[in-house]
Amino acid sequence: MATLPAPMKPRWLRDLLRFLPLKSQFVLSGSVRDLQAHETMPGSVNAVPLSAVLASELAAAGYERILAYDPVAGFRVAHPSGEPSAQDALLQELGLQPANGAAPAGTDLLGMVLERAVLGAGPATAVIVNFASRLIMRSDALAAAEHQLFTRALVLTQKASARPLGRNRSPLFNTILWLVDKEGDLPDWLIIDNPRLRHIPVAKPDRPARRAVAAALIRSLPGAREASPEILARAEQELVDETEGLLLMDLNAIVGLGRAEGLNVTAVADAVRRYKVGVTDDEWRKIERDKIASAQDFVGRRVIGQTHAITHMLDIIKRAATGISGARRGGRPRGVAFLAGPTGVGKTELAKTVTELLFGDETAYIRFDMSEFSAEHADQRLLGAPPGYVGYDVGGELTNAIREKPFSVVLFDEIEKAHPRILDKFLQILDDGVLTSGRGDRVYFSEALIVFTSNLGIYSTDLSGARVQNVTAAQPYDEVRRKVRSEIDNHFKVVLNRPEILNRIGENIIVFDFIRPEVAVRIFEQMVTSILGNVQEAGYHVSLAAAARAQLESLCLTDLSNGGRGIRNQLEAHLTNPLARALFEHEPGASRFEISEVIVGVTTSLVLGPAT
Repeated sequence: MATLPAPMKPRWLRDLLRFLPLKSQFVLSGSVRDLQAHETMPGSVNAVPLSAVLASELAAAGYERILAYDPVAGFRVAHPSGEPSAQDALLQELGLQPANGAAPAGTDLLGMVLERAVLGAGPATAVIVNFASRLIMRSDALAAAEHQLFTRALVLTQKASARPLGRNRSPLFNTILWLVDKEGDLPDWLIIDNPRLRHIPVAKPDRPARRAVAAALIRSLPGAREASPEILARAEQELVDETEGLLLMDLNAIVGLGRAEGLNVTAVADAVRRYKVGVTDDEWRKIERDKIASAQDFVGRRVIGQTHAITHMLDIIKRAATGISGARRGGRPRGVAFLAGPTGVGKTELAKTVTELLFGDETAYIRFDMSEFSAEHADQRLLGAPPGYVGYDVGGELTNAIREKPFSVVLFDEIEKAHPRILDKFLQILDDGVLTSGRGDRVYFSEALIVFTSNLGIYSTDLSGARVQNVTAAQPYDEVRRKVRSEIDNHFKVVLNRPEILNRIGENIIVFDFIRPEVAVRIFEQMVTSILGNVQEAGYHVSLAAAARAQLESLCLTDLSNGGRGIRNQLEAHLTNPLARALFEHEPGASRFEISEVIVGVTTSLVLGPAT
């Protein structure tokens, strides 16, 4: 069993023990609902409730009478040391009527018992008031009974006096310990500038605390008894590494889930994943490796002329699918890609194609147009409004989407248009793989593939502040890539002062090339074929004469500044729209037609005649 030596006691506990002879009351706030690592017997550390830790430590410090109170059950003896009759006698001595080892009491009786306990002359007495945040409705608008209770508590902080008590005859107060969710849950006038009361924050468990309880927890998993010391040590390490930011109560639940689902001690990481994400199946393991291995051609048919970008993206996917990425440790996303380059070159199309490759449906990705999140408080749309604000009960668009579809491709389109405040949220996703919603729920991105797109680097700002083109299609790709990367670095490091975001993305910035003429021809041919295929599916039979095709090609490829999207726009104007007008008067399937000429005028039209 692991051992928790005295120096390893949590800071809050050391603080409490140090000030027991100096303060008459304590307010403990923060992670008070969590379990705490505690040495329950020599050489054995377990996760136990905070109230049990307090009772044990107070008894060791010299307190002979320790009571616990909560608004539902009332009073009980927290650290019984004698017969049940002696416990009932103690409760009766304080003016209570015990039944079955407990004495129900409301706020009026609570105030009376606190006064008798604090001012009593007998053995050292401590009262642990649990769920103290629920004793009042609003700390800034107390009811009469609430005001009386805490006024009495304030007076008691001044009346209490320390006496030499206990085995070591050290000075001790008859003390009250209030356990609250937040310090502000109690009236300010009780806590602030009160020299006889100390506020002690209880932090979430750190790595040593998780490590202290990991050994005992791991040994309860199937296969632990037969496992070698090396396997047990590896399982303990996984449990500690994969639960950063979680409570000891979560660790207890993770191991309980592992036992319930029969997970072997070697599958601790899988138990953590199931607990965080909330699903049993690992969709990444279901992806066919042969499908990814042969995906270069599949993706290349939809994202034309960007072979380097496709290769880089598939490398990211292969790392994600095999789970060998270093990002797996600590719960960071499966993969991150930053797609940069001119408009209309296939950045969003690549994200769609990757989604179809992974999940069989290109619409399965989660897309956010970041131009909609340019306002300062737009992060509330992503995470949800904080308590007390309109929309608090709805939750955030991003957090809700990930909770519903943890295995997904998340696309943040045109990231440069987002408010800088939102970039801090992206930093949390890339660094920790977790966001906390406005409702306080932790949402994990450990199974998601994060894709950013951006037009950064295509334009830059000159010395006069004017926006000028930074790269052009006349430049070779290597020069385009170098200039775009340089401008992206400048934007995040100098303009936004967020270099840490680039550090998290690393070498996963993929720069797309311009649509070159030879690539544009392929895109044009593919789009024309697709349009004529749609026409045929609608019941019409139309073909393009060579002269008309050449004329359309010239119209579409004259200006490639808008990339493939520009070609599509030109085809819509010069082919799709006039063709729809011409065919509207004909019944589907009546005959075959051939477009022999494109007439460009005020309204583009086609010369449509019988097929030769």
